[in-house]
Amino acid sequence: MKLTSYWLDTAPPFASAAEGPPQGDADVVVIGGGFTGLSAALALARKDARVIVLEAGAVINAASGRNGGMCNNGFAQDFHGLSSRLGLDRAISLYQAFDAAVSRVESIVNEEGIDCDFKRVGKLKLAAKPQHYDKLARSQELLARHVDPETRMLPRSEMRTEIGSDRYFGGLIFEKSAGMHMGRFGRGLADAAARRGALIYQDAPVTGLRRLSGQSHEVRTPRGSVRARQVLLATGTSSIGPFGWIRRRIVPVGAFLIVTERLPVDLLDRLTPRRRMTTDTRNFVNYFRVTPDNRLLFGGRARFAVSNAVSDAKSGVILRKSMIAVFPELAEARIDYCWGGMVDMTRDRLPRAGERDGVFYSMGYSGHGTQMSTYMGAIMAEVLDGKAHLNPWRGFDWPAIPAYFGLPWFLPLIGAYYRYQDLVR
Repeated sequence: MKLTSYWLDTAPPFASAAEGPPQGDADVVVIGGGFTGLSAALALARKDARVIVLEAGAVINAASGRNGGMCNNGFAQDFHGLSSRLGLDRAISLYQAFDAAVSRVESIVNEEGIDCDFKRVGKLKLAAKPQHYDKLARSQELLARHVDPETRMLPRSEMRTEIGSDRYFGGLIFEKSAGMHMGRFGRGLADAAARRGALIYQDAPVTGLRRLSGQSHEVRTPRGSVRARQVLLATGTSSIGPFGWIRRRIVPVGAFLIVTERLPVDLLDRLTPRRRMTTDTRNFVNYFRVTPDNRLLFGGRARFAVSNAVSDAKSGVILRKSMIAVFPELAEARIDYCWGGMVDMTRDRLPRAGERDGVFYSMGYSGHGTQMSTYMGAIMAEVLDGKAHLNPWRGFDWPAIPAYFGLPWFLPLIGAYYRYQDLVR
């Protein structure tokens, strides 16, 4: 079993990184080489801007290359509840942004010729308890009436048409969702940005950021400094750099995944006949999908902890037990990959994007970022051009989390609370 991301291990390497020290002038410096930063770099380079990307490690080596490989429309939260909190019009607008985000990924894949097995197979959200089905049905009724008539409910009596398990009580189907190979998409996105003229520096952590006269910025790394007219911060949960303001507002939460050996097609046809992107309604969520080479990827929160080698391995044991509980036929399946990554959670689990002190930012995708991060990279390229009205997350306040300064000391407490909620609700 490899303690590394399946996506990163099975994708071709990124061979177009800029060499030498970062130096000189740029129209835009993008800090972060994940999907947000690379998508922004591509969009800006298409506008003939001089773009420099500074990545602390390797491109897509953090959350962008360590997720479940799902490109889903719709919210992680309950749409009915979100509509009550934000108002129906705002909830509809944000839902439409997720639809547009999946389409943006698809258009980039097609326009740049990225071979990443992008397929619109749809998403199935499974009710873990009978009352969860009723909650999903309330949301689906609103969705069908106001914004997404292609959604539909799956009653428990029809579950076997979608999943080879009797563990769940029906579900909600989103037909527009897609899946893809994250490693091949991410490195293909980086290649496309470099091909268009963006300079992408790996192993170039930002250690200093200073605003100069004339509205320009100096961005410092241990390898060299760059002067930029504009800066886009796309770092997610990064603990590196002078970004304490951001770190008081984002909580890094571990997400963990396992991938089986290659499985017989007839077995997969019984377990997940339509190859949906599948998730459930628990707080300690489980999600699964079939990889392009016929393995089952099974992921989830497993435990509220940070990701490291020990934590990943412990979580892998938990996930294997959960996988077998859902699919007993996999009791003897070998686990070939086990890994973790850090999700950039905001307090309300909604992204944030905008400008502060002359620095633009987009982050906080809260576990729903594959499509939204790619979309927001392209959107922020327009915002940098003065089109702030295109930002779907404009106007959201973003207060600091009380008694939090970047070290998530409260994760075990949150985990205990959510575990209790999963038992009683």
